[in-house]
Amino acid sequence: MSAFAVETRGLAKRFGDVEAVRSLNLAVREGEMFALVGPDGAGKTTTIRMLCGILNPTAGEASVLGYDLGREAGEIKKRIGYLSQRFSLYGDLTVDENIEFFAEIHLVRDFRKRRDELLEFTRLTPFRRRLAERLSGGMRQKLALACTLIHTPRLILLDEPTTGVDPVSRRDFWAILSSLLRSGITIVMATPYMDEAERCSRVGLLAGGRLLAADTPANIKLLMRGTIVEIVAADIRRAFGVLKKLGGVREVQLFGDRLNVVVDDPDKEIPILEAALSREGISVIQKRVLPPTLENVFISVTETSPSEAAHV
Repeated sequence: MSAFAVETRGLAKRFGDVEAVRSLNLAVREGEMFALVGPDGAGKTTTIRMLCGILNPTAGEASVLGYDLGREAGEIKKRIGYLSQRFSLYGDLTVDENIEFFAEIHLVRDFRKRRDELLEFTRLTPFRRRLAERLSGGMRQKLALACTLIHTPRLILLDEPTTGVDPVSRRDFWAILSSLLRSGITIVMATPYMDEAERCSRVGLLAGGRLLAADTPANIKLLMRGTIVEIVAADIRRAFGVLKKLGGVREVQLFGDRLNVVVDDPDKEIPILEAALSREGISVIQKRVLPPTLENVFISVTETSPSEAAHV
């Protein structure tokens, strides 16, 4: 039996002239939580939908839970759960009735005990007779996850499950995912949120349909070139324009009311940065050296050429 829940080799998908996914080589281990991270249009949803057997690849091959995606898609579908961006709950059915409906789809006959366990697990028991259309966004996502889990899949694929969900519900959803992981289930998720990716065992950075790197969050951060200096200045947008033009600066990234300036030698470069801003009448309120985040690394990696991008 393979130690990998998902393996792809040269997997690709083209829509007309658009290469949505380009020669994807990926391996997800049994029992891990793997995040596909990237902006809209990166190829995350297309990849998830191919792994579910919803979309046929243009090229390449893949195996899911040891079954060949091309020849045994039916066997794969029996053993996975899929939560799409727009999960089709039925608003005129109650929480109980929605779970029952999906149990019937998956041919789960004796589902009542499992349903009770899932309702308790997702803390939806008090709301089991409420219509789905009357649930909050976070509760709908928890119900959608319960429906996805009713047939006890070995692998679940989640496509941006917390997009549009309030912070409290998002935290609850992640607590549920952590519990699932401890039970031995494999989780593959697409997310645009770098803070969510930080919680995963491994992360794949996608941009333009291409896998730029795949490794643990800690190892991916080692791909960062240079050191990050955070600067808070009086006129942050003007400061951005000044430092963007300054020689010796690798990158300038704007995050709200502060700048992340990437330099090779902070001890040497910080005085130069301050002097450049001072000449323009911009005072520096705060400065400090920071460890890189996944977002910093993603910006850095996407600015390298494809041949320089790391495939791990």
